[in-house]
Amino acid sequence: MNRFPLASSSWDEAERDALQRVIASDRFTMGPEVAAFEAEFARFAGSRHAVMVNSGSSANLAMVAALRYRQDPASRLMQGDQVIVPAVSWSTSFFPLHQYGLHLKFVDIDRETLNYDLAALAAAIDDRTRAVMAVNLLGNPNDFDAIRSLIGTRRILLIEDNCESMGATFAGRQAGTFGVMGTFSTFFSHHISTMEGGLVVTNDEELYHILLALRAHGWTRDLPRWNRVTGEKGEDPFEESFRFVLPGYNLRPLEMSGALGRAQLEKLPRLVAARRENGARWVEAMADHPLFRIQREIGESSWFGFALVLRPECRLGRREVLAGLGALGFETRPIVSGNFTGNPVLRLMDHSLHGPMTHADEIDRNGFFIGNHPHDMRDAIRILARFRG
Repeated sequence: MNRFPLASSSWDEAERDALQRVIASDRFTMGPEVAAFEAEFARFAGSRHAVMVNSGSSANLAMVAALRYRQDPASRLMQGDQVIVPAVSWSTSFFPLHQYGLHLKFVDIDRETLNYDLAALAAAIDDRTRAVMAVNLLGNPNDFDAIRSLIGTRRILLIEDNCESMGATFAGRQAGTFGVMGTFSTFFSHHISTMEGGLVVTNDEELYHILLALRAHGWTRDLPRWNRVTGEKGEDPFEESFRFVLPGYNLRPLEMSGALGRAQLEKLPRLVAARRENGARWVEAMADHPLFRIQREIGESSWFGFALVLRPECRLGRREVLAGLGALGFETRPIVSGNFTGNPVLRLMDHSLHGPMTHADEIDRNGFFIGNHPHDMRDAIRILARFRG
C-alpha cells in the first residue's frame, strides 16, 4: 500500500445510509434519487439543467452527440467540422469528437498552467473552426475571459470538459458552466464519488431535452409533454414508451449513484475547501524547488492533484525521481495523457496539429502528478519539498 495514494475515499455513514435508502426502496434503475441529484447539482453549478449519466466519459459522448441533433443548422456540429482541442487531456475528451466525424485540431498547452497556450489557441482559430473544447486540467480552470475574447462574435461553440475540476471557479463562476454545455465526473478519484458517474450541465432547453433522449435509447419516454425534440408528445404512455426519435445510447446511472451523489454533494464545499488549503500549502512549500516546477493556478483551482515537471537543469531523470518517490510511499501517474498526439490511436482519427506541441512534449517526458485529498496533507507536502533525489 502507498503511504500517499492518488485517491482516497470520502465516504462515511451518510453514503452508507444513502445506499440503504435505495435498497429499502427496491428501486435500483434510474429514478427519483437520480432526478433529485440532478436538481441539486444544477443548483450547485448555477445551471438551469443537469443530466446524470453513468460516467464522465459518457458525459462527453452525450455532450458531443447533442450538438449533432440541434434543429438550427447553424448551431449543429456536422461531420468534417473542425473542433479545437488541447494536446493534453484524457482520451475520452477526444474520442466522441472522432466518433461523430469531427476534425480535431490539436493545440499546445501553456507550460505553467497546463491549460491552453492562449497565443497558440488564438493562432489556431480560423474560418473552419466550429467549436473549441476547453479542458480544465487537474482542477485548474481555463482563463475564460481570454478564450471568449479570442472567439469574439464568431459563431464558434465553446464546450467544457470539467471532469477533473468540479468546484473550481473563475471570476466567481463554477467551471463547467462557461460553454453551451459542460461535463463532470463522479468517479472514485474525483472531487465527489458515486464510484462511476458523470453529469452534463447546460442552460439550453433544447440541448437538455436532446440529452434526456440520448441518455436512454433515443426514446421519447423521458421527455416532457412539450419538448424541443418532438414538439408535443402523445398522451398515451403505451404509444410513447418505445417511440425512438434520436440514435441514442443507454448511459443511464443507477439509483444508488444518484443517492450517493446527493450525500457527496452536501460535503462538496468542505471537500473543495480542504483541497484548496492543501493547494495553498503546496504552492508555498514548492516555490523555487530546485528539481521541480509546479502548475500555476488560474482563478480558484479545486486542485485535483499536484503536477510536477522536472526542471531542465535537473540532474536526475524522471525514472530515478519516480523510483525515489515510490520508496517514500508516493503513488504517481503521468499528467493525464501526457502529449496525446503521440498515441498510436491518432492514426485512426481525422486530426491536425497546430504547430509543435512543445510544452505537451515537455510534460510527456518530464511530468507526473501525485494525489491531493480532502484531508490534511502537510506530511506529504513537507516530504516533497525536501526531496532532492
